[in-house]
Parts: sequence; C-alpha cells; structure tokens
Amino acid sequence: MMRRQIPLALCFIFGVFMTIQYFIPHHTVADMQERVLMWLQTLLAFAFLLGTVSLIKLHYHKIRNRADDRGYSFVALIGLVGMMALGFFHPQHNLPGSPFSKMFLNVQVPIEATMFSLLAFYIASAAFRAFRARTLEATLLLVAACIVMLGRVPIGDMIHEGIPQATRWILEVPNLASKRGVMIGVGLGMMATSLKIILGIERAWMGGGD
Repeated sequence: MMRRQIPLALCFIFGVFMTIQYFIPHHTVADMQERVLMWLQTLLAFAFLLGTVSLIKLHYHKIRNRADDRGYSFVALIGLVGMMALGFFHPQHNLPGSPFSKMFLNVQVPIEATMFSLLAFYIASAAFRAFRARTLEATLLLVAACIVMLGRVPIGDMIHEGIPQATRWILEVPNLASKRGVMIGVGLGMMATSLKIILGIERAWMGGGD
C-alpha cells in the first residue's frame, strides 16, 4: 500500500509546488525551484541509466532466445558498448577528429539522414492520398498546397508575382489560425493530463495500468 501512496504523495506535493511557484515572486520560492530542478537532473541521470539497462536486457533476451531479428540486437549492443568505451577512455571525445566524434559523424549522422529520407517517401504517399480532390475540403487543401509549393520555389515567381504573396497569406492567416487552434488544444490536453496525474486520477505512470 505504501509503495503506491508515497509516490502519489510526492507527485502531488511537487506538482502543486511547481504550479504555484509561477505565481509567487519571492526569492525563497525561486531558490527552491532551482533546487528541485537540480534534483530533476539527478533523476534524469538515473532514468537514463535505467533505460540503458532495459535496452541491454531486451537485446540480451533476443539473442539468448535466438529471435529471428537477433542480428540487429548484436549490432545495437556492439554499437552501445563501443560508443560508451570511446566516450569513457577518450577524455577529449568532444573534440573534432577524436574517435568518438568520427564515429558519431560517420555512422550516427548518416543513419539519421537515411531515416529522414525514408520518411519523405511516406510523407509523399500520405500527401498523394490526402490531396485527391474528392470533396470540397480536399480540393481546398490541394489548391493551397500547390500554391504554397510554387511560392516556395523560384519558378512560382516566374509564373506570376502574386504566387509568393498568396503563399505568405496562406501561411500567415489560415495556416497560423489553425496552428494556434491545435496548440491551444494541445495545451489544454497537457493541463488536463497533468491535473489527472497530480490528483492521482491517472496512475498508469506507476505501472500496472491502474
């Protein structure tokens, strides 16, 4: 019982404190906030360690159970151990030309670029399906997308000087209005979720799903 009540009490206390500290302009409260943020950095370090251990256990079990994709687990563990070794045994690993920096620039960066380039094909496929002019809304979306794409390249200005101006209007008026609506919805959702966690209504973060 206490294993669940103590985390809930700590979550409520610190959640309420971090909420009301914005409305109390006093140096004592500001000092307490800085101390809490320092504790948060310590917790993040332990969370990073826990995530690393969980990653190692996951791939270890795949290798031990001879899963079909265990080859990727070998690569992940070798990369993890290798980068950690380079970081620990080379104090100046952040300097350009160091083994750690070379591995990061020549392995990590190209992998990220490849993943984002693959995402471009999925985005193009989703855009093709969404831009089919079957309804009025889809037609408006198609026309607006064509104007924006033409206004972002030099050929749009060559076709007509009003295309870049129409692009700016679309981005600054209807697009910005919808973006603000989405951000307001996201903010309200974050507030509601935070209140549910602080008040103990949402307890899935404690494990068990209840």
